[in-house]
Amino acid sequence: MIDCRSKLAQAHRVVVKIGSSSLAYGTGKPNLTRLESLVRQLSDLHNRGLEVILVTSGAVGLGLSRLGFTRRPRNIPEKQAAAAVGQGLLMHLYEKLFAEYGITVGQVLLTREDFTHRSRFLNARNTLYTMLSLAIIPVINENDTVAVDEIKLGDNDTLAAMVASAIDADLLIILSDIDGLYTANPQTDPNACLISEVTEITPELERQAGGAGSRFGTGGMITKLSAARLAMHSGMPMVLAAAACDNVLRRIIGGENVGTIFWPCSKLENKKRWIAYGSAVHGALHVDAGAAEAITHHGKSLLPSGITAVQGEFELGNTVSIIDPGGKELARGIVNYSSREVRLIMGRKTGEIERILGYKDFDEVVHRNNLALL
Repeated sequence: MIDCRSKLAQAHRVVVKIGSSSLAYGTGKPNLTRLESLVRQLSDLHNRGLEVILVTSGAVGLGLSRLGFTRRPRNIPEKQAAAAVGQGLLMHLYEKLFAEYGITVGQVLLTREDFTHRSRFLNARNTLYTMLSLAIIPVINENDTVAVDEIKLGDNDTLAAMVASAIDADLLIILSDIDGLYTANPQTDPNACLISEVTEITPELERQAGGAGSRFGTGGMITKLSAARLAMHSGMPMVLAAAACDNVLRRIIGGENVGTIFWPCSKLENKKRWIAYGSAVHGALHVDAGAAEAITHHGKSLLPSGITAVQGEFELGNTVSIIDPGGKELARGIVNYSSREVRLIMGRKTGEIERILGYKDFDEVVHRNNLALL
């Protein structure tokens, strides 16, 4: 058992994500008592000199309530309309509450594309760094009014982890309506036990993860495990706890045993972190056992001789998944050849590339420097 929660008090840059179910009652109306409590805690952390970034859900839920919906519509335009209404309501609440403590906040709306395109990713990161340098608390949400894919996913947990990774945060805190990760669903299994800490996300843990929670929220435990995996590979701990817990942020930063903590593992460098979790995947390369062994255990690049199949269509510079013989994704990487070219040279030696294609720009289909193990 690791007993290092006291180290959380050393965190300087903290990303806090608040879920929809923590911001609103079952009626869809905002839970003002909860909001006031969380804003007060965030403001106190800010006053202590910490850099605080807030990732918030709730725009669609508040919009649905204002528009009179009793449940989430399945129609995408209606969801976008609700987001357009709710985003203004949500930001107005945050501005009003933070202003009572003399703190300036700024709205940042992001989509997955802001992370999949490298230049946009760097621009977003620079904007966040500048806001922090000006003592502004960024209030981040998905741009649900235009991001159809993001609305389908409803994955602000992963968005929070991406933001935390992008700005090299020291700690990610995800606040939800559940007080941590359990061995089973505590709502249906009376024998479910809270897991205090996690050092590795295993297939067993993933099987224990359930579906979406409240009717106004779309995230579930599986999205929180995905966020935890990204945080762990970014070298930062993540704490999953209940927003309703008294002084939850102060207690987490103070090192108390609150919720479930996911401890970091080996840290990927920034570029490989982006390849693994930020870039869009355009296809897949299936490899044989020898190539899988060389990539996983010997730090080798992927050569055409080890490729057994090509899936999807992609171009030079796109990111692809690398799949082992058992069908498991073992890595992601940026390709040096298009899918058409790889289909022609797969299974062949590097010395044959020029004869087959008429040219050879690279020996490797994916160079080790552009490959991130998962």
